[in-house]
Amino acid sequence: MREGGPVASTTAKSQFQPALRWRLCVASVVAIACFALDRATKLAVQMSLDPAPFVGSRFEMPLIPGFLGLSYVENTGAAFSMGEGFGGAFVLLALVVTVGAFAYLLRAEVVSKLEVVGLALVVGGAIGNAVDRAVFGYVVDFIATEFIDFPVFNVADIGITCGVVIAFIGFLVSPANRVDATAELNRRDEADRARRA
Repeated sequence: MREGGPVASTTAKSQFQPALRWRLCVASVVAIACFALDRATKLAVQMSLDPAPFVGSRFEMPLIPGFLGLSYVENTGAAFSMGEGFGGAFVLLALVVTVGAFAYLLRAEVVSKLEVVGLALVVGGAIGNAVDRAVFGYVVDFIATEFIDFPVFNVADIGITCGVVIAFIGFLVSPANRVDATAELNRRDEADRARRA
């Protein structure tokens, strides 16, 4: 057995494997912050609308010329203006994602801090867009890229996308999710010996 192997592995896991209370507190704060930022930005854009000069509830305004602009769009689809016409299904999906994420955080024995933050961003973004669909029947999108042809999006879409990436990276690289092969083999040997005895 390598000197300090199991101890080092346990220490690494404890540093990256947060306690249940930490998981729930951080996940709640991050999800609420993402949701609040999404609502605040959508409300600011909606309040700044002067409906007279805009046809079809849409306007164009440069933010960073050649890079980013504002373009108000009432999106009846999913993230990035895709899947139009399935608003109700996306509200249900947001609820499933929210329940699934918190169930995972509650039940998983090993969860990295990056996974907690990533899943919370996904939940915050999913709820942000779900509230729009439930209240208005559409999602308010307003961030438009000018350097590339890309669908108009919002803060919730950013939260969902970044959250998925962060959670996936956390799952892949965190020492909390690496199996100690020696400890696992020892555990299996002990279980086998106990079964034979």
